[in-house]
Amino acid sequence: MSCAGTCGKAVEDAVSAMPGVFTASVTFQTKTGHFTFDPSVTGPRDIIDKINTACGFQATVIRPNSTSHLDHSEEIQKWKHTFFFSLIFGIPSMLVMMGFMVYMLINGHEGMCCLIPGLSLETLLLFILATPVQFYGGYPFYVNAVKALRHGSANMDVLIMLATSVAYIYSVTVMLIAVATQMPTAPRTFFETPPMLLVFIALGRWLESIAKGKTSEALTKLMSLQPTDACLVTLGPNNQVTSESMIPAELIQVGDILKVSPGTKIPTDGRVIHGASLADESLITGECFPVSKKPGAQVIGGSVNGNGRLFIRATHVGSDTALAQIVRLVEEAQTSKAPIQQLADTVAGYFVPVVVLLSLLTLLTWVVLGYIDITLVTHHYHEDIAQGMDSNEIIWSFAFRCAITVLAIACPCSLGLATPTAVMVGTGVGALNGILIKGAEALENAHKVKIVVFDKTGTITQGVPMLSHVSLYVSESFLSLTKILAIVGVAEANSEHTIATAVTKFVKGLVRGGHLTGKSNQFDAVPGFGLRCRVSAIDDLEKQIESNTDIRNFHNKPDRQIGVKEVLDVGNFSLTVTAYNPIGESFSSNLSNNGWASADQSRSPNRRRNDESLLITTLDEEGQAEGAEATREYEVLIGNKEWMMQNGIEVPREVQLEMQDYQSLAQTVILTAIDGRLVGMLSISDPVKPEAHLAVYTLKRMGLDVMLLTGDNERTAAEVARQVGITRVFAEVLPSHKVDKVKSLQRNGDVKVAMVGDGINDSPALAQADVGLAIASGTDVAVEAADVVLIRNNLLDVIACFDLSRITVRRIRLNFMFATVYNLLGIPLAAGVFFPLGLALEPWMGSAAMAASSVSVVCSSLLLKLYRKPTKESLSTLEYRKAMEARSLALDLDDVSLHRGPNDLPQPDIVLREKISSGLMTEERPDASRLPSTSSRAGPVMIMVNDEESSDEDTSEEARLLTNTSSQRHHFRLFQMVGGGGKRGHMLLPMEDPEESLEMKA
Repeated sequence: MSCAGTCGKAVEDAVSAMPGVFTASVTFQTKTGHFTFDPSVTGPRDIIDKINTACGFQATVIRPNSTSHLDHSEEIQKWKHTFFFSLIFGIPSMLVMMGFMVYMLINGHEGMCCLIPGLSLETLLLFILATPVQFYGGYPFYVNAVKALRHGSANMDVLIMLATSVAYIYSVTVMLIAVATQMPTAPRTFFETPPMLLVFIALGRWLESIAKGKTSEALTKLMSLQPTDACLVTLGPNNQVTSESMIPAELIQVGDILKVSPGTKIPTDGRVIHGASLADESLITGECFPVSKKPGAQVIGGSVNGNGRLFIRATHVGSDTALAQIVRLVEEAQTSKAPIQQLADTVAGYFVPVVVLLSLLTLLTWVVLGYIDITLVTHHYHEDIAQGMDSNEIIWSFAFRCAITVLAIACPCSLGLATPTAVMVGTGVGALNGILIKGAEALENAHKVKIVVFDKTGTITQGVPMLSHVSLYVSESFLSLTKILAIVGVAEANSEHTIATAVTKFVKGLVRGGHLTGKSNQFDAVPGFGLRCRVSAIDDLEKQIESNTDIRNFHNKPDRQIGVKEVLDVGNFSLTVTAYNPIGESFSSNLSNNGWASADQSRSPNRRRNDESLLITTLDEEGQAEGAEATREYEVLIGNKEWMMQNGIEVPREVQLEMQDYQSLAQTVILTAIDGRLVGMLSISDPVKPEAHLAVYTLKRMGLDVMLLTGDNERTAAEVARQVGITRVFAEVLPSHKVDKVKSLQRNGDVKVAMVGDGINDSPALAQADVGLAIASGTDVAVEAADVVLIRNNLLDVIACFDLSRITVRRIRLNFMFATVYNLLGIPLAAGVFFPLGLALEPWMGSAAMAASSVSVVCSSLLLKLYRKPTKESLSTLEYRKAMEARSLALDLDDVSLHRGPNDLPQPDIVLREKISSGLMTEERPDASRLPSTSSRAGPVMIMVNDEESSDEDTSEEARLLTNTSSQRHHFRLFQMVGGGGKRGHMLLPMEDPEESLEMKA
């Protein structure tokens, strides 16, 4: 393939016309095609035959893991050889032409002619130098041009062939006529045109080939990561290697145990079963820091092992590995076409015939104008006549010069290269930064997005339950934090419940090797309540926890106070722990004075809006240490409040209020009792990702509307939205309704919508959205349905995706503008339109400009390799930090517009006063989350009554009841609403208790 605009389109048109072929996309840069077809109708052999016969190209199937199509070395060498061969004759041609020009200026035309009548020395030398270049240096162009014409298409080689051939044939013809007629002077020829034109064109093709190789450099890097062999081992007791052998990477099977030595590539995707090390995954995920790998950790094939030895069990092999899928996605993206390229392909298809017609029109126009007024084609008529030229020669030589220059300067390649080179570099840069963009259409559409819709679980949040808070109700001398964690960790290790898993995972993270060494006996779990067991032999585990550097640093913190939260960061975990005075007779006052805020403050969920980690405070030394060290077996109860009460453990009112506070934050709360005494409360939550708020804030600053669309309940959704700064929430939305919501947001295609998700339930919405972004750690279904895959599971990459799209599309438009302006100005200039102003080009000048245009477009696209994606540091601007301080990184609940289901009917923002039917009771209720739930009741869910003009007394008379039933009686409670700007209204909610309700007939 020799032309970006026409060669690829010819193949696409020919293959698309075949029966059973659905899509055809050809990439000039890599000379590859991607075709989808019905195998029952056609196949690869038929497609290859069609390309070979109908288009004149030699096509072959790309072998798996083959990089031959990315290797441009052969093409680079070919054009390098052509350039230097043409240069050997082109430079002497230029010297001969300039030498005789200088001689003529000094000595005049006397003695310039002739060796024989009609043939000067200059003409003879230029003929000798031009002939080898025309037939040997121009051979590749002739071959490609003949193939194109034979199959009914025209490409850039046709223009080059026409320009050089017309110049050479015209010069030979007039030279032979002059010699045959024994003219007294030598005619004007264009023998210098073929060498100079081919020099510049070959140079342009050489540089273009080098640049094209760099556009696919990212894909080459990724493919070079694929290992060639692996060390297969058999492990005996205590993970001792009993046998090992080297095998090709292609022979690895799922379940094989492989040894990865320090500094070597990990041969395939797997899970660490023994050993610890750091892995460099930078070229795959974009993560610049080495990632810790311990037993149980996932490893990615192609990443580089650090300084530790690992034994891994293969989980994915061959084309199923993450690296293989990344390579496949990048290849498909680079062979896809952006919608903006369709215009360029259409223009390129007509470009060559139009240019040929313009060249002929230029020739005829100047011939006609020359015979009308010869001064229009020469500013030196008398000098030309004095040199022995007649009027016919002056007219025809000028007309041919302009026509040849039009053929030489016109360049459809710059138009054809504008989009695909930018797309190739852009997708490659994205892949190296952990952003897999599956196609050029997604890359183009991403910058047009106006609405970004986030899923909650696994997207905004971590997607897994984690221990987030611990409250301690005993003194350090009675039971230390480390002892409580050791006891609870061993007890929960016997349970398969997700809450137990979260607790055990945290405790394991404190221990080197991740193994819990205690014993648990008489284990009994009661579904829905909790568990009881007896735990012993935890001394060694307690010592390991105490030796943890993070735990030790925490205990050594100065100025720790009772009732004040402090953060304990352990590896990837972050925990908050609050310690109170021991539970006793003065428990209530202790909590009030030392550990608890006043009732109004402590019960407000907004006080904990920044609590994203676990707090631990110092314990009062007044607690009782009743034989804590002497007791080696502990009776443990872990569960909810009812479980404690069933087992005779009193749960004070203040503890219940604290539980309610954390439950209002969408967290699961369990209590822990040891040896018949309530010792603490554990809170488990699905924590928000640390970068989520910054990502949402930045998207809003970019002018995008951000929404949360989740199937979770309203209270949880509202709390998560509050933490990350999202103001519009759609909760309790079914997967099918997610699709409907995305459709409604798109407004029949007028608004571009991006959906960010990770689960199976998100896949329909991901497919429906204009740009679907899937978290790579999510389900395979979601990844397949999405247009963009975020490898690093970092929400800041959403911003990077939009930013990369914006910069790439801007570069494409710049390329288009340059290519268009070049042709719009270059062709008229070459045609002599500006000749009356003294501006005219020689054919070799046109060829130099043409070569420069293609090279400049490719180099412009290569500038995208300088792109650096936004980082947390660059996005955390002074403005953002001020916003953090001003609003504590969170919204108030009354700033969140909450919707149930996909509709746009908002739930009430806040209820200020509740009016009972008697009208005698008014209660302040500043928290909408305390409204009675209506999801499980019959009858109307919610009735909003607008009464901006009405008073409290006449509200009931003006109320209108909207319901799905027509003959039932319902009991309601009437709530007065006060919204923004003092707007007033009322809401009726169905109630279960008729004693305190306003009875109305539907």
